[in-house]
Amino acid sequence: MIETRDLTKMYGDLYALNRLTLKLERGDVYGFIGPNGAGKTTTMRILATLLNPTWGEATVCGYSIYNGAKEIRRLMGYMPDFFGVYDDMKVIEYLEFFAAAYRIKGPERRKKCDQVLELVDLGYKRDALVTSLSRGMTQRLGLARVLLHEPQVLLLDEPASGLDPRARIEMRGLLKELRNMGKTILVSSHILPELADICNKIGIIERGKLLFDGDVASAIRQVRQHIVFHVCVANGLNAMAKERLEGHTDILSVEHKADEDFLIVTLRDGMQDGSFIADLLVQGSFRLKMLKEEEIDLEDVFMGITKGITN
Repeated sequence: MIETRDLTKMYGDLYALNRLTLKLERGDVYGFIGPNGAGKTTTMRILATLLNPTWGEATVCGYSIYNGAKEIRRLMGYMPDFFGVYDDMKVIEYLEFFAAAYRIKGPERRKKCDQVLELVDLGYKRDALVTSLSRGMTQRLGLARVLLHEPQVLLLDEPASGLDPRARIEMRGLLKELRNMGKTILVSSHILPELADICNKIGIIERGKLLFDGDVASAIRQVRQHIVFHVCVANGLNAMAKERLEGHTDILSVEHKADEDFLIVTLRDGMQDGSFIADLLVQGSFRLKMLKEEEIDLEDVFMGITKGITN
């Protein structure tokens, strides 16, 4: 659905985008992650045919950005991170205005507007002035607008930016619904844990270069060098349990975190299964209270792969 090859955008000697190559299949939800100035918005503007690259190729639904802009715009919905609204319009008038621009006519126009309002849960605000909407409602209205013409591909640039926790949860639920509808979505966000919940692929970009492209599990494997477990036994005997575990051939190190009274057990390279830890402790007559693998989330992955450099 979306494919780029060596896509590059330069401003003088500055690379805003440096030979970006990625591919999204139908139904993919691709999380585009990077610091401010990394090239995320530049990529989306090029794919939306609003900005010409310096060189490289990009296609959307099989159409080239160079000679298929009209076809791409019919098949794509682009929601920028900040967009203006017409303050003197009601919500339904705002949507009908854009539906007319998409050449949706007659009764079908009102029907389509009502459908997208229900989808984004703004049906009860259809007759409210746009100026009366909260930031979260305005974001949902913007998403409703880009859904009017039933696009196959969605480009969502920081859709959760500036939203409070409840509005972010509502936006995440809406993105899941769009995923279930089979939309192909390229979404950028700084709310990294929420991307892990909805995306089947991620790309990490820094200074215009794509540093990682793949699924979340692969990203975690790239960052995590060893499997780590948190272990706790009953009756305050963690120090003795530490002695029991130290020296085992499959364990690299055991650290006693005294302030919280549990053990941090690091396995050797290649070891994935830590269930033997429970066997060792039970055989040593310890009562096991906790054995859990230390989790790594997208924030850890992002910090592990990027270097904190911006253009």
